[in-house]
Amino acid sequence: MKEPRASRKRTGLAALADAEGEDEFSVIEAIGGLRGVVESMLPGLVFVVMFIVTSNLQLTVIVSAALAGVQVLARLAQRQSIVGALSGLVAVAICLVWAWKSHEARNYYTFGFISNAVYFVLLSVSMLARVPGIGLMVEFLRTLPTERLGAWLADWRGDRALLKAYMIVTGLWTALFALRLAVQVPLYLTNNVAALGIARLIMGIPFWALAIWVSYLIIATPLARHKRAGERTEDEHTEEQAGEQAA
Repeated sequence: MKEPRASRKRTGLAALADAEGEDEFSVIEAIGGLRGVVESMLPGLVFVVMFIVTSNLQLTVIVSAALAGVQVLARLAQRQSIVGALSGLVAVAICLVWAWKSHEARNYYTFGFISNAVYFVLLSVSMLARVPGIGLMVEFLRTLPTERLGAWLADWRGDRALLKAYMIVTGLWTALFALRLAVQVPLYLTNNVAALGIARLIMGIPFWALAIWVSYLIIATPLARHKRAGERTEDEHTEEQAGEQAA
């Protein structure tokens, strides 16, 4: 019915899929390590600082774009994975083009508003349907359903403790996206680019790290119990098959 994913060090929600109640959990590793944090925050930091200092949108866009490109080239030169860097480059490119075309620095942040609004709506709907979005993503990352999707859903949704944990965590992330919009949209509407840039930085990686950490604290124990229960069930099923073959 499902196929375990290969064991490897993963980041973001994928790191939660590997959570075990008794294991240590590194928030820094879960958000991509120190380098990942720097690479994620630097383009936004450079953009807001450059614009505040120079008030020159064209120069700000050029410098920010060059920096994003250098980050990708540095990973290529060091023969490191560039998947994350490329995805970040695409997101930064969209923001920069939006600001450039509109001739308004505040529109650098518009794509972020759209992303947060979409996530907020999707997670809210998932909670109403009692298929919590964060749980759905964690379980998909933990075990790839290759067949019998209904049984795969029933497996983790049937665990009341785990489902409750996933509902709480999904509510937490829904609130995070709502809070970002509540704080940042008014700053956008008043064209306060400096405050908006600072708010985006503070509510970006720091809030992401906090959400990952709290999510781990909530789901690690019920998820570990669910994994052990699943392993026992599989062992019993294997023993039964062996017994039938021997008979």
